[in-house]
Amino acid sequence: MSPQGTEGRFRLWALVRAWPSSALHLWRRSLRTRVVTAIVVLSAVVVGSVGFMVMRQISSGLVKGRVDSSVAEARTETSTARELLNSAGGSDYDPETQLRLLAENLVSRGEVKGFDVVVRGPVGTGSTAGGVRTTPAVDIASVPANLRRTVEDDGSNGVAWTYTRIRHLATSTTDRVDEPGVAVGSTVVLPSDGGTYALYYLFPMDEEQQTLLLLRRVLLTAGILLLLLVAGVAALVTRQVITPVRLARRVAERIASGRLEERMHVSGEDDIARLAMSFNQMAEALQSQIRKLVELSRVQRTFVSDVSHELRTPLTTVRMAGDVLHDARESFDPVTARAAELLQTELDRFENLLGDLLEISRFDAGAAVLELDDTNLGDVVHRVVGTVAPVALQRGVPVRVVDDGVFMVEADVRRVERIVRNLLTNAIDHAEGSEVTVRLASDGEATALTVRDHGIGLQPGQSAMVFNRFWRADPARARATGGTGLGLAIALEDARLHGGWLQAWGTPGGGAQFRLTLPRRAGDPLTHSPLPLVPRDVPESVT
Repeated sequence: MSPQGTEGRFRLWALVRAWPSSALHLWRRSLRTRVVTAIVVLSAVVVGSVGFMVMRQISSGLVKGRVDSSVAEARTETSTARELLNSAGGSDYDPETQLRLLAENLVSRGEVKGFDVVVRGPVGTGSTAGGVRTTPAVDIASVPANLRRTVEDDGSNGVAWTYTRIRHLATSTTDRVDEPGVAVGSTVVLPSDGGTYALYYLFPMDEEQQTLLLLRRVLLTAGILLLLLVAGVAALVTRQVITPVRLARRVAERIASGRLEERMHVSGEDDIARLAMSFNQMAEALQSQIRKLVELSRVQRTFVSDVSHELRTPLTTVRMAGDVLHDARESFDPVTARAAELLQTELDRFENLLGDLLEISRFDAGAAVLELDDTNLGDVVHRVVGTVAPVALQRGVPVRVVDDGVFMVEADVRRVERIVRNLLTNAIDHAEGSEVTVRLASDGEATALTVRDHGIGLQPGQSAMVFNRFWRADPARARATGGTGLGLAIALEDARLHGGWLQAWGTPGGGAQFRLTLPRRAGDPLTHSPLPLVPRDVPESVT
Protein backbone atom coordinates (compact mmCIF):
# COMPACT_ATOMS: atom_id res chain seq x y z
CA MET A 1 0.00 0.00 0.00
CA SER A 2 1.26 3.47 -0.86
CA PRO A 3 2.15 5.99 1.88
CA GLN A 4 -0.74 8.19 0.69
CA GLY A 5 -3.20 5.32 1.21
CA THR A 6 -1.82 4.54 4.67
CA GLU A 7 -2.02 8.20 5.65
CA GLY A 8 -5.60 8.36 4.39
CA ARG A 9 -6.56 5.32 6.46
CA PHE A 10 -4.98 6.87 9.57
CA ARG A 11 -6.88 10.12 9.00
CA LEU A 12 -10.15 8.24 8.54
CA TRP A 13 -9.54 6.21 11.71
CA ALA A 14 -8.68 9.40 13.63
CA LEU A 15 -11.94 10.99 12.45
CA VAL A 16 -13.91 7.90 13.48
CA ARG A 17 -12.29 7.84 16.92
CA ALA A 18 -12.83 11.58 17.42
CA TRP A 19 -16.50 11.49 16.38
CA PRO A 20 -17.99 10.44 19.77
CA SER A 21 -16.09 13.14 21.65
CA SER A 22 -17.00 15.72 19.00
CA ALA A 23 -20.67 14.73 19.17
CA LEU A 24 -20.61 14.89 22.97
CA HIS A 25 -18.92 18.29 22.86
CA LEU A 26 -21.56 19.57 20.41
CA TRP A 27 -24.34 18.17 22.60
CA ARG A 28 -22.98 19.85 25.73
CA ARG A 29 -22.18 23.20 24.10
CA SER A 30 -25.09 23.69 21.67
CA LEU A 31 -28.51 24.45 23.15
CA ARG A 32 -29.94 24.46 19.64
CA THR A 33 -28.75 20.90 19.01
CA ARG A 34 -30.29 19.65 22.25
CA VAL A 35 -33.64 21.37 21.59
CA VAL A 36 -33.91 20.19 17.97
CA THR A 37 -32.84 16.66 18.91
CA ALA A 38 -35.36 16.49 21.74
CA ILE A 39 -38.18 17.73 19.48
CA VAL A 40 -37.25 15.29 16.70
CA VAL A 41 -37.00 12.34 19.11
CA LEU A 42 -40.35 13.11 20.73
CA SER A 43 -41.91 13.63 17.31
CA ALA A 44 -40.45 10.32 16.15
CA VAL A 45 -41.99 8.57 19.15
CA VAL A 46 -45.40 10.15 18.46
CA VAL A 47 -45.27 9.50 14.70
CA GLY A 48 -44.05 5.94 15.27
CA SER A 49 -46.80 5.23 17.79
CA VAL A 50 -49.52 6.67 15.53
CA GLY A 51 -48.12 4.83 12.50
CA PHE A 52 -47.99 1.57 14.43
CA MET A 53 -51.59 1.94 15.56
CA VAL A 54 -52.77 2.85 12.04
CA MET A 55 -50.81 -0.03 10.52
CA ARG A 56 -52.19 -2.45 13.07
CA GLN A 57 -55.78 -1.34 12.53
CA ILE A 58 -55.50 -1.51 8.74
CA SER A 59 -53.73 -4.88 8.75
CA SER A 60 -56.30 -6.30 11.17
CA GLY A 61 -59.11 -5.06 8.92
CA LEU A 62 -57.51 -6.45 5.77
CA VAL A 63 -56.80 -9.84 7.33
CA LYS A 64 -60.25 -10.10 8.90
CA GLY A 65 -61.91 -9.18 5.62
CA ARG A 66 -59.84 -11.77 3.76
CA VAL A 67 -60.64 -14.46 6.32
CA ASP A 68 -64.36 -13.71 6.23
CA SER A 69 -64.47 -13.74 2.44
CA SER A 70 -62.38 -16.94 2.32
CA VAL A 71 -64.63 -18.76 4.80
CA ALA A 72 -67.76 -17.58 2.96
CA GLU A 73 -66.37 -18.67 -0.40
CA ALA A 74 -65.32 -22.04 1.03
CA ARG A 75 -68.82 -22.58 2.39
CA THR A 76 -70.24 -21.76 -1.05
CA GLU A 77 -67.87 -24.10 -2.86
CA THR A 78 -68.56 -26.90 -0.38
CA SER A 79 -72.31 -26.45 -0.78
CA THR A 80 -71.96 -26.50 -4.56
CA ALA A 81 -69.85 -29.66 -4.37
CA ARG A 82 -72.40 -31.37 -2.14
CA GLU A 83 -75.23 -30.47 -4.48
CA LEU A 84 -73.31 -31.87 -7.43
CA LEU A 85 -72.57 -35.08 -5.55
CA ASN A 86 -76.16 -35.46 -4.35
CA SER A 87 -77.47 -34.93 -7.91
CA ALA A 88 -75.32 -37.79 -9.15
CA GLY A 89 -76.55 -41.27 -8.39
CA GLY A 90 -74.59 -43.61 -6.23
CA SER A 91 -74.19 -46.05 -9.11
CA ASP A 92 -73.48 -43.54 -11.91
CA TYR A 93 -69.73 -43.57 -11.32
CA ASP A 94 -67.24 -45.67 -9.46
CA PRO A 95 -65.64 -43.98 -6.39
CA GLU A 96 -62.38 -43.30 -8.16
CA THR A 97 -64.05 -41.57 -11.09
CA GLN A 98 -66.46 -39.66 -8.89
CA LEU A 99 -63.59 -38.43 -6.70
CA ARG A 100 -61.55 -37.43 -9.75
CA LEU A 101 -64.45 -35.50 -11.22
CA LEU A 102 -65.02 -33.74 -7.86
CA ALA A 103 -61.37 -32.74 -7.57
CA GLU A 104 -61.16 -31.60 -11.21
CA ASN A 105 -64.29 -29.49 -10.78
CA LEU A 106 -62.95 -27.83 -7.62
CA VAL A 107 -59.53 -27.23 -9.17
CA SER A 108 -61.02 -25.65 -12.28
CA ARG A 109 -63.23 -23.39 -10.18
CA GLY A 110 -60.24 -22.50 -7.99
CA GLU A 111 -58.15 -21.52 -11.02
CA VAL A 112 -60.91 -19.12 -12.02
CA LYS A 113 -61.55 -17.68 -8.56
CA GLY A 114 -57.93 -17.67 -7.35
CA PHE A 115 -57.66 -20.40 -4.74
CA ASP A 116 -56.01 -23.79 -4.53
CA VAL A 117 -57.62 -27.08 -3.51
CA VAL A 118 -56.48 -30.16 -1.60
CA VAL A 119 -58.77 -33.20 -1.40
CA ARG A 120 -58.00 -36.02 1.04
CA GLY A 121 -59.94 -39.13 1.71
CA PRO A 122 -61.60 -41.14 2.68
CA VAL A 123 -60.99 -39.92 6.24
CA GLY A 124 -62.19 -40.98 9.65
CA THR A 125 -62.01 -44.73 8.87
CA GLY A 126 -58.29 -45.28 8.90
CA SER A 127 -58.33 -45.98 5.16
CA THR A 128 -56.20 -44.01 2.71
CA ALA A 129 -57.78 -45.37 -0.49
CA GLY A 130 -58.16 -42.58 -2.98
CA GLY A 131 -55.14 -40.70 -1.59
CA VAL A 132 -54.70 -36.98 -2.09
CA ARG A 133 -55.58 -34.79 -5.02
CA THR A 134 -54.45 -31.14 -5.23
CA THR A 135 -54.19 -28.19 -7.51
CA PRO A 136 -51.09 -28.75 -9.68
CA ALA A 137 -47.79 -27.89 -7.95
CA VAL A 138 -49.42 -27.40 -4.52
CA ASP A 139 -47.68 -29.18 -1.64
CA ILE A 140 -49.91 -31.14 0.75
CA ALA A 141 -47.80 -29.60 3.58
CA SER A 142 -49.65 -26.34 2.88
CA VAL A 143 -52.51 -27.72 5.00
CA PRO A 144 -51.48 -27.36 8.68
CA ALA A 145 -51.64 -30.53 10.76
CA ASN A 146 -53.86 -28.93 13.38
CA LEU A 147 -56.45 -28.06 10.72
CA ARG A 148 -56.36 -31.64 9.38
CA ARG A 149 -56.95 -33.00 12.85
CA THR A 150 -59.86 -30.63 13.42
CA VAL A 151 -61.57 -31.38 10.09
CA GLU A 152 -60.82 -35.07 9.68
CA ASP A 153 -61.19 -36.22 13.27
CA ASP A 154 -64.30 -34.15 13.98
CA GLY A 155 -66.29 -35.60 11.13
CA SER A 156 -68.90 -32.80 11.26
CA ASN A 157 -70.17 -30.81 8.33
CA GLY A 158 -68.85 -27.52 9.77
CA VAL A 159 -66.09 -25.31 8.44
CA ALA A 160 -62.71 -24.74 10.17
CA TRP A 161 -59.95 -22.34 9.17
CA THR A 162 -56.46 -21.27 10.13
CA TYR A 163 -53.54 -19.23 8.81
CA THR A 164 -50.97 -21.07 6.76
CA ARG A 165 -48.16 -20.70 4.28
CA ILE A 166 -49.02 -22.02 0.84
CA ARG A 167 -46.07 -24.07 -0.43
CA HIS A 168 -45.54 -24.96 -4.08
CA LEU A 169 -43.57 -27.80 -5.58
CA ALA A 170 -40.70 -26.96 -7.91
CA THR A 171 -41.72 -27.70 -11.50
CA SER A 172 -40.63 -26.59 -14.92
CA THR A 173 -44.03 -25.04 -15.66
CA THR A 174 -44.43 -22.80 -12.61
CA ASP A 175 -42.30 -20.33 -10.74
CA ARG A 176 -44.74 -19.57 -7.93
CA VAL A 177 -43.12 -18.98 -4.57
CA ASP A 178 -44.43 -19.70 -1.12
CA GLU A 179 -46.94 -17.15 0.10
CA PRO A 180 -49.07 -16.50 3.17
CA GLY A 181 -52.69 -17.55 3.02
CA VAL A 182 -55.81 -18.83 4.74
CA ALA A 183 -56.62 -22.54 4.81
CA VAL A 184 -60.32 -23.47 5.15
CA GLY A 185 -61.41 -27.10 5.60
CA SER A 186 -64.73 -28.95 5.37
CA THR A 187 -65.98 -32.46 4.51
CA VAL A 188 -68.25 -34.05 1.91
CA VAL A 189 -69.67 -37.55 1.53
CA LEU A 190 -69.06 -39.39 -1.74
CA PRO A 191 -72.34 -41.14 -2.75
CA SER A 192 -70.59 -43.90 -4.65
CA ASP A 193 -68.87 -45.41 -1.60
CA GLY A 194 -70.37 -43.41 1.29
CA GLY A 195 -66.91 -42.29 2.39
CA THR A 196 -66.11 -38.91 3.96
CA TYR A 197 -63.61 -36.77 2.11
CA ALA A 198 -61.85 -33.61 3.39
CA LEU A 199 -61.82 -30.53 1.18
CA TYR A 200 -59.19 -27.88 1.89
CA TYR A 201 -59.30 -24.48 0.21
CA LEU A 202 -56.09 -22.43 0.20
CA PHE A 203 -56.73 -18.73 -0.33
CA PRO A 204 -53.55 -16.70 -0.94
CA MET A 205 -53.07 -13.35 0.82
CA ASP A 206 -50.42 -11.93 -1.49
CA GLU A 207 -52.60 -8.96 -2.43
CA GLU A 208 -53.15 -8.07 1.23
CA GLN A 209 -49.41 -8.51 1.85
CA GLN A 210 -48.57 -6.20 -1.07
CA THR A 211 -51.12 -3.70 0.21
CA LEU A 212 -49.56 -3.77 3.68
CA LEU A 213 -46.04 -3.42 2.25
CA LEU A 214 -47.16 -0.47 0.18
CA LEU A 215 -48.89 1.06 3.17
CA ARG A 216 -45.79 0.52 5.31
CA ARG A 217 -43.60 2.25 2.74
CA VAL A 218 -46.05 5.13 2.47
CA LEU A 219 -46.23 5.55 6.25
CA LEU A 220 -42.44 5.29 6.58
CA THR A 221 -41.85 7.84 3.83
CA ALA A 222 -44.48 10.17 5.25
CA GLY A 223 -43.01 9.77 8.75
CA ILE A 224 -39.48 10.58 7.55
CA LEU A 225 -40.69 13.61 5.60
CA LEU A 226 -42.71 14.74 8.62
CA LEU A 227 -39.69 14.39 10.93
CA LEU A 228 -37.55 16.34 8.48
CA LEU A 229 -40.22 19.02 8.37
CA VAL A 230 -40.43 19.09 12.18
CA ALA A 231 -36.62 19.28 12.43
CA GLY A 232 -36.57 22.17 9.95
CA VAL A 233 -39.32 24.04 11.78
CA ALA A 234 -37.65 23.40 15.16
CA ALA A 235 -34.28 24.58 13.81
CA LEU A 236 -35.89 27.72 12.38
CA VAL A 237 -37.75 28.51 15.60
CA THR A 238 -34.76 27.84 17.85
CA ARG A 239 -32.57 29.92 15.54
CA GLN A 240 -34.85 32.91 16.07
CA VAL A 241 -34.60 32.45 19.84
CA ILE A 242 -31.02 31.26 20.26
CA THR A 243 -29.32 33.67 17.85
CA PRO A 244 -29.99 36.69 20.12
CA VAL A 245 -28.83 34.61 23.09
CA ARG A 246 -25.57 33.82 21.29
CA LEU A 247 -25.14 37.49 20.43
CA ALA A 248 -25.70 38.35 24.09
CA ARG A 249 -23.08 35.76 25.08
CA ARG A 250 -20.54 37.23 22.67
CA VAL A 251 -21.21 40.76 23.88
CA ALA A 252 -20.93 39.58 27.49
CA GLU A 253 -17.59 37.91 26.71
CA ARG A 254 -16.30 41.12 25.12
CA ILE A 255 -17.45 43.14 28.13
CA ALA A 256 -15.74 40.64 30.43
CA SER A 257 -12.52 41.03 28.42
CA GLY A 258 -12.55 44.77 29.08
CA ARG A 259 -14.46 46.14 26.09
CA LEU A 260 -17.05 47.87 28.24
CA GLU A 261 -18.50 49.85 25.35
CA GLU A 262 -19.95 46.76 23.63
CA ARG A 263 -23.76 46.70 23.32
CA MET A 264 -26.41 44.46 21.78
CA HIS A 265 -28.26 45.53 18.64
CA VAL A 266 -31.95 46.19 19.38
CA SER A 267 -34.53 45.64 16.64
CA GLY A 268 -38.28 45.33 17.05
CA GLU A 269 -40.41 45.45 20.16
CA ASP A 270 -40.79 41.77 21.08
CA ASP A 271 -39.45 39.95 24.15
CA ILE A 272 -36.01 39.49 22.58
CA ALA A 273 -35.79 43.21 21.86
CA ARG A 274 -36.77 44.05 25.43
CA LEU A 275 -34.17 41.55 26.65
CA ALA A 276 -31.53 43.30 24.54
CA MET A 277 -32.59 46.68 25.95
CA SER A 278 -32.39 45.35 29.51
CA PHE A 279 -28.99 43.82 28.75
CA ASN A 280 -27.70 47.13 27.40
CA GLN A 281 -29.01 48.98 30.45
CA MET A 282 -27.26 46.48 32.70
CA ALA A 283 -24.04 46.91 30.70
CA GLU A 284 -24.33 50.71 31.04
CA ALA A 285 -24.76 50.40 34.80
CA LEU A 286 -21.85 47.96 35.07
CA GLN A 287 -19.63 50.20 32.96
CA SER A 288 -20.44 53.18 35.14
CA GLN A 289 -19.77 51.28 38.36
CA ILE A 290 -16.57 49.74 37.02
CA ARG A 291 -15.28 53.14 35.96
CA LYS A 292 -16.04 54.51 39.39
CA LEU A 293 -14.30 51.56 41.07
CA VAL A 294 -11.30 51.84 38.76
CA GLU A 295 -10.99 55.53 39.45
CA LEU A 296 -11.42 54.95 43.18
CA SER A 297 -8.81 52.20 43.12
CA ARG A 298 -6.41 54.45 41.20
CA VAL A 299 -6.94 57.27 43.66
CA GLN A 300 -6.45 54.85 46.56
CA ARG A 301 -3.23 53.43 45.12
CA THR A 302 -1.94 56.91 44.39
CA PHE A 303 -2.87 58.02 47.89
CA VAL A 304 -1.13 55.08 49.56
CA SER A 305 1.95 55.47 47.39
CA ASP A 306 2.14 59.24 47.88
CA VAL A 307 1.53 59.02 51.60
CA SER A 308 4.12 56.29 51.98
CA HIS A 309 6.71 58.28 50.09
CA GLU A 310 5.87 61.54 51.84
CA LEU A 311 6.19 59.88 55.25
CA ARG A 312 9.72 58.77 54.45
CA THR A 313 11.20 62.22 55.06
CA PRO A 314 9.63 62.90 58.48
CA LEU A 315 10.20 59.27 59.45
CA THR A 316 13.89 59.65 58.68
CA THR A 317 14.03 62.75 60.88
CA VAL A 318 12.13 61.07 63.69
CA ARG A 319 14.34 57.97 63.31
CA MET A 320 17.47 60.07 63.76
CA ALA A 321 16.05 61.75 66.87
CA GLY A 322 14.84 58.38 68.18
CA ASP A 323 18.26 56.81 67.68
CA VAL A 324 19.87 59.67 69.65
CA LEU A 325 17.39 59.26 72.49
CA HIS A 326 17.75 55.47 72.44
CA ASP A 327 21.54 55.66 72.59
CA ALA A 328 21.36 58.09 75.54
CA ARG A 329 18.63 56.24 77.45
CA GLU A 330 21.02 55.05 80.18
CA SER A 331 21.44 58.65 81.35
CA PHE A 332 17.69 59.16 81.64
CA ASP A 333 15.47 58.40 84.57
CA PRO A 334 13.67 55.02 84.33
CA VAL A 335 10.41 56.44 82.95
CA THR A 336 12.13 58.45 80.22
CA ALA A 337 14.43 55.53 79.34
CA ARG A 338 11.42 53.22 78.95
CA ALA A 339 9.74 55.83 76.75
CA ALA A 340 12.87 55.98 74.55
CA GLU A 341 12.81 52.14 74.16
CA LEU A 342 9.10 52.14 73.26
CA LEU A 343 9.72 54.95 70.76
CA GLN A 344 12.47 52.91 69.08
CA THR A 345 10.24 49.78 68.89
CA GLU A 346 7.31 51.64 67.40
CA LEU A 347 9.59 53.43 64.94
CA ASP A 348 10.82 50.01 63.74
CA ARG A 349 7.24 48.82 63.34
CA PHE A 350 6.25 52.05 61.60
CA GLU A 351 9.12 51.70 59.16
CA ASN A 352 8.14 48.10 58.41
CA LEU A 353 4.55 49.22 57.89
CA LEU A 354 5.62 51.86 55.40
CA GLY A 355 7.69 49.29 53.50
CA ASP A 356 4.74 46.89 53.39
CA LEU A 357 2.38 49.63 52.23
CA LEU A 358 4.76 50.54 49.42
CA GLU A 359 4.98 46.86 48.42
CA ILE A 360 1.20 46.50 48.48
CA SER A 361 0.85 49.62 46.33
CA ARG A 362 3.23 48.09 43.77
CA PHE A 363 1.08 44.93 43.63
CA ASP A 364 -2.06 47.00 43.25
CA ALA A 365 -0.51 49.06 40.48
CA GLY A 366 0.76 45.93 38.69
CA ALA A 367 4.33 47.24 38.93
CA ALA A 368 5.77 44.26 40.83
CA VAL A 369 8.33 42.30 38.80
CA LEU A 370 10.34 39.16 39.42
CA GLU A 371 14.10 38.81 39.39
CA LEU A 372 14.27 35.10 38.62
CA ASP A 373 17.14 32.80 39.45
CA ASP A 374 17.55 29.08 40.06
CA THR A 375 17.29 28.70 43.82
CA ASN A 376 17.51 25.86 46.32
CA LEU A 377 14.45 26.31 48.52
CA GLY A 378 16.19 24.31 51.26
CA ASP A 379 18.95 26.89 51.54
CA VAL A 380 16.36 29.67 51.70
CA VAL A 381 14.50 27.91 54.53
CA HIS A 382 17.66 27.35 56.60
CA ARG A 383 18.71 30.96 56.09
CA VAL A 384 15.32 32.28 57.24
CA VAL A 385 15.25 29.86 60.21
CA GLY A 386 18.56 31.29 61.32
CA THR A 387 17.17 34.81 61.01
CA VAL A 388 14.09 34.16 63.16
CA ALA A 389 15.95 31.96 65.65
CA PRO A 390 16.33 34.79 68.27
CA VAL A 391 12.59 35.49 68.22
CA ALA A 392 11.79 31.77 68.44
CA LEU A 393 14.21 31.38 71.35
CA GLN A 394 12.67 34.35 73.14
CA ARG A 395 9.19 32.82 72.72
CA GLY A 396 10.39 29.35 73.70
CA VAL A 397 9.30 27.88 70.35
CA PRO A 398 11.63 25.28 68.78
CA VAL A 399 11.80 25.41 64.97
CA ARG A 400 12.70 22.19 63.14
CA VAL A 401 13.36 21.62 59.42
CA VAL A 402 12.45 18.01 58.68
CA ASP A 403 13.66 17.55 55.12
CA ASP A 404 17.21 18.28 53.98
CA GLY A 405 18.38 18.19 50.41
CA VAL A 406 18.11 20.07 47.17
CA PHE A 407 14.70 21.49 46.26
CA MET A 408 15.32 23.58 43.17
CA VAL A 409 12.90 26.20 41.90
CA GLU A 410 13.12 29.17 39.54
CA ALA A 411 12.11 32.11 41.71
CA ASP A 412 12.86 35.58 43.02
CA VAL A 413 14.99 34.81 46.10
CA ARG A 414 14.08 38.01 47.91
CA ARG A 415 10.36 37.44 47.56
CA VAL A 416 10.56 33.74 48.48
CA GLU A 417 12.58 34.61 51.59
CA ARG A 418 9.91 37.14 52.53
CA ILE A 419 7.18 34.49 52.12
CA VAL A 420 9.02 31.98 54.30
CA ARG A 421 9.83 34.64 56.90
CA ASN A 422 6.20 35.72 57.13
CA LEU A 423 5.03 32.12 57.49
CA LEU A 424 7.60 31.32 60.20
CA THR A 425 7.00 34.49 62.23
CA ASN A 426 3.26 33.96 62.02
CA ALA A 427 3.66 30.34 63.20
CA ILE A 428 5.93 31.43 66.09
CA ASP A 429 3.36 34.05 67.12
CA HIS A 430 0.61 31.43 67.36
CA ALA A 431 2.54 28.29 68.38
CA GLU A 432 1.85 28.72 72.13
CA GLY A 433 5.29 27.31 72.93
CA SER A 434 4.85 24.20 70.74
CA GLU A 435 7.24 23.13 68.03
CA VAL A 436 7.10 24.63 64.54
CA THR A 437 7.90 22.12 61.78
CA VAL A 438 9.01 22.95 58.26
CA ARG A 439 8.76 20.28 55.54
CA LEU A 440 9.95 20.45 51.94
CA ALA A 441 9.28 18.30 48.88
CA SER A 442 9.78 18.51 45.14
CA ASP A 443 8.86 16.63 41.98
CA GLY A 444 9.12 17.19 38.25
CA GLU A 445 6.44 19.89 38.24
CA ALA A 446 6.49 21.76 41.55
CA THR A 447 8.36 22.45 44.78
CA ALA A 448 6.51 22.92 48.05
CA LEU A 449 7.08 23.65 51.73
CA THR A 450 4.74 23.52 54.70
CA VAL A 451 4.98 25.36 58.03
CA ARG A 452 3.14 23.53 60.81
CA ASP A 453 2.43 24.73 64.34
CA HIS A 454 0.35 23.17 67.13
CA GLY A 455 -1.00 26.37 68.67
CA ILE A 456 -4.43 27.96 68.79
CA GLY A 457 -5.30 26.99 65.20
CA LEU A 458 -8.05 28.48 63.07
CA GLN A 459 -11.81 28.53 63.34
CA PRO A 460 -13.90 27.15 60.47
CA GLY A 461 -13.90 29.60 57.57
CA GLN A 462 -10.80 31.50 58.73
CA SER A 463 -8.37 29.63 56.45
CA ALA A 464 -9.30 31.96 53.57
CA MET A 465 -9.49 35.10 55.71
CA VAL A 466 -5.93 34.90 57.08
CA PHE A 467 -4.62 36.41 53.84
CA ASN A 468 -6.83 39.50 54.09
CA ARG A 469 -5.05 42.76 54.80
CA PHE A 470 -4.88 43.70 58.49
CA TRP A 471 -7.01 40.68 59.44
CA ARG A 472 -6.29 39.05 62.81
CA ALA A 473 -7.85 35.89 64.22
CA ASP A 474 -7.78 37.40 67.73
CA PRO A 475 -7.68 41.25 67.70
CA ALA A 476 -6.89 41.31 71.43
CA ARG A 477 -3.80 39.16 70.95
CA ALA A 478 -0.44 40.97 71.15
CA ARG A 479 2.03 40.44 68.31
CA ALA A 480 5.37 39.10 69.46
CA THR A 481 7.20 39.93 66.26
CA GLY A 482 5.85 43.43 65.69
CA GLY A 483 4.00 42.44 62.55
CA THR A 484 2.09 44.99 60.48
CA GLY A 485 -0.92 42.85 59.55
CA LEU A 486 0.14 42.84 55.90
CA GLY A 487 2.67 40.02 55.96
CA LEU A 488 0.44 37.15 54.81
CA ALA A 489 -1.30 39.39 52.25
CA ILE A 490 2.10 40.27 50.73
CA ALA A 491 3.16 36.62 50.89
CA LEU A 492 0.04 35.61 48.94
CA GLU A 493 0.75 38.24 46.28
CA ASP A 494 4.38 37.07 46.04
CA ALA A 495 3.22 33.46 45.55
CA ARG A 496 0.72 34.48 42.87
CA LEU A 497 3.40 36.53 41.12
CA HIS A 498 5.39 33.29 40.74
CA GLY A 499 2.27 31.45 39.49
CA GLY A 500 2.18 29.47 42.74
CA TRP A 501 -0.22 28.69 45.58
CA LEU A 502 -0.28 29.80 49.19
CA GLN A 503 -2.90 27.95 51.21
CA ALA A 504 -3.82 27.58 54.87
CA TRP A 505 -5.41 24.87 57.00
CA GLY A 506 -6.29 24.96 60.68
CA THR A 507 -8.53 23.53 63.34
CA PRO A 508 -9.44 25.05 66.72
CA GLY A 509 -6.87 24.02 69.31
CA GLY A 510 -5.13 21.72 66.82
CA GLY A 511 -2.77 24.21 65.25
CA ALA A 512 -2.44 25.34 61.65
CA GLN A 513 -0.43 24.55 58.56
CA PHE A 514 0.49 26.85 55.69
CA ARG A 515 1.58 25.41 52.35
CA LEU A 516 3.58 27.22 49.68
CA THR A 517 3.68 25.56 46.24
CA LEU A 518 5.82 27.01 43.44
CA PRO A 519 6.23 25.71 39.87
CA ARG A 520 9.69 24.45 39.02
CA ARG A 521 9.69 26.98 36.18
CA ALA A 522 8.09 30.32 37.05
CA GLY A 523 4.75 30.86 35.36
CA ASP A 524 4.13 27.19 34.48
CA PRO A 525 0.62 26.00 35.39
CA LEU A 526 0.23 24.01 38.61
CA THR A 527 -2.02 20.96 38.87
CA HIS A 528 -0.93 19.50 42.21
CA SER A 529 1.38 19.99 45.17
CA PRO A 530 4.05 17.54 46.34
CA LEU A 531 2.88 18.01 49.96
CA PRO A 532 -0.63 17.63 51.39
CA LEU A 533 -2.35 20.69 52.81
CA VAL A 534 -3.79 18.75 55.77
CA PRO A 535 -1.00 17.46 58.05
CA ARG A 536 -0.44 13.71 58.17
CA ASP A 537 -0.71 13.69 61.96
CA VAL A 538 -4.33 14.91 61.92
CA PRO A 539 -6.99 12.20 62.42
CA GLU A 540 -9.45 11.76 59.55
CA SER A 541 -12.36 12.57 61.86
CA VAL A 542 -10.93 16.07 62.34
CA THR A 543 -10.44 16.74 58.61
